[in-house]
Amino acid sequence: MKLNLKTWWWSMCKNNQWVVKLAVAFLLVGLAFRLLSSRSNQYSNITETPFVQTSQAQSSLHVPGLYDQFHQKDNVGGCNISVGNWIRNEEGPLYTNESCNFIERHQNCMKNGRPDTEYLYWKWKPKDCELPQFDGQKFLEMMRNKAWALIGDSISRNHVQSLLCILAKVEEPLHVYHDADYKNGRWLFSSYNFSISIMWSPFLAQAQIFEDYNGVSSSEIELHLDKLDSNWTSVYQNLDYIIFSSGKWFVKSAIYYENDTILGCHYCPGRNLTELGIGFAYRKVISKVFNFIIDSDHKGMIFYRNPTPDHFENGKWFSGGTCQRTKPAEEGDFEYNILNRLLREVELDEFAKAEIKAAKAGVKLRLLDVTPLSLLRPDGHPGPYRYFHPFAKENKEKIINDCLHWCLPGPIDSWNDLLMDLIVKG
Repeated sequence: MKLNLKTWWWSMCKNNQWVVKLAVAFLLVGLAFRLLSSRSNQYSNITETPFVQTSQAQSSLHVPGLYDQFHQKDNVGGCNISVGNWIRNEEGPLYTNESCNFIERHQNCMKNGRPDTEYLYWKWKPKDCELPQFDGQKFLEMMRNKAWALIGDSISRNHVQSLLCILAKVEEPLHVYHDADYKNGRWLFSSYNFSISIMWSPFLAQAQIFEDYNGVSSSEIELHLDKLDSNWTSVYQNLDYIIFSSGKWFVKSAIYYENDTILGCHYCPGRNLTELGIGFAYRKVISKVFNFIIDSDHKGMIFYRNPTPDHFENGKWFSGGTCQRTKPAEEGDFEYNILNRLLREVELDEFAKAEIKAAKAGVKLRLLDVTPLSLLRPDGHPGPYRYFHPFAKENKEKIINDCLHWCLPGPIDSWNDLLMDLIVKG
């Protein structure tokens, strides 16, 4: 039986216990921004993807049939590189934290004192096929005179840095542009006339975000569901390859607009507005993104990357939740929490419809589904090592574990193996 998420959402809201839990979680998002950005490097002015965990434990929120339904969708059409398991890789990563200059301080787990290294020696093995390791030299040769952009939030930036670290082993790129807050940037591999850009657009749609540089909000976000973000639409046709991603930011308090008129909101107590919910807004926006892609007559390749799950255990991000594992999990150890399930169902539904239309229009639209393999890597997050030597005696600040972003090097590097496979197959 297919889960009716709209019905579920409203029935959940009628339950006072859930309302209290959600309210507390949303109110504490701003606090997490302040604490997490209090010690960072040149990227400190970039608001991080919010921690949106609302469950006590991911394994406690299993919705019968939904997890299997996702895998059935994923497995359509032969070998699926997103379905498999992690196997030992004695060779280790393609770069080190010392060989790469593009790692942000809060993703540099080794420099920050993480004592274990087991998490570095695994590679992703699809169930029914082989997946070659990312080849930086081959990739750069294929990308001569091409322009790339990764568009989304801080996880997209995390991915850009992973790509840069691997490619820098072939040629060191030039940092040719960044804006004042380092939210947008571009790097050039001059020998190949190849560029990679990061574009900050956490909603992919036009949004007014009333937050300071610590992520503390003074008002609800104003999100226009019918207007895509011109930050990326204005340069779209100049890009040969694009990776879009969104989702996590939709949990934040927001007022929704269409035709410059208030349509409703998500979590806006005291506003006397209709609660429309995360799924409603997310579906509206990514449907519009896919329609834009299909109607664009773009000749390059467009990827939509699913957001990755977090791995907080023994609490939430604001109540002592940690991620202390040192090796990959077994399938079934972790499951998608309620919010990740909601977002994933919307994404897979909308992508399935868009993929058919894109094929008819001659547009190359591909799904970069890193969610299943990322779900099995609770060991790959910075945890307390988001901060420099967090357990040093002189460190008196409260430590909040980062179980959302990824250590570099780390499991996120395997995303590039999937990406390369999709490019080669065309």
